[in-house]
Amino acid sequence: MDALYGFLRNPIFLSAFSSWLISQTIKSFIEIIRRRPASVRILLLHLFWATGGMPSSHTAVVTALAASIGFIVGIDSAVFILALFFALLTIRDSLGVRRAAGSQAVALNKVMHELSVRFGIEARAVKEIRGHKASEVSVGILLGFFIAAAFCNL
Repeated sequence: MDALYGFLRNPIFLSAFSSWLISQTIKSFIEIIRRRPASVRILLLHLFWATGGMPSSHTAVVTALAASIGFIVGIDSAVFILALFFALLTIRDSLGVRRAAGSQAVALNKVMHELSVRFGIEARAVKEIRGHKASEVSVGILLGFFIAAAFCNL
């Protein structure tokens, strides 16, 4: 039980979890303002599983992990270097690969819809994963860093 208590009080865990929760909550508030979800269920699904949007929760989490590890064990440690490169790869993926895959999915769904309308071919739409814009990633970086700074230095 002491180990679990220590884990839940660990500033690295608290930084990462709080970054995820805060970024997803901000994203959900933006969703409420923009689209007015039809039900609480849809809002809760968006809160816990939405990808893309402002701010990037992926970026906030990996930035909080790397920053809090840097604050606690130092930026010259192997663990910080691992966390830093993990964060950089994740951020690069959210800006590039996921965004490109999402754009391709949108185009593919349009083509499949046209085939369905013109030729009566039944096709299921593929999931459109939204990547992030640079502004969404930038806000995620700032959010993750400042949350890590707060948990590790206050």
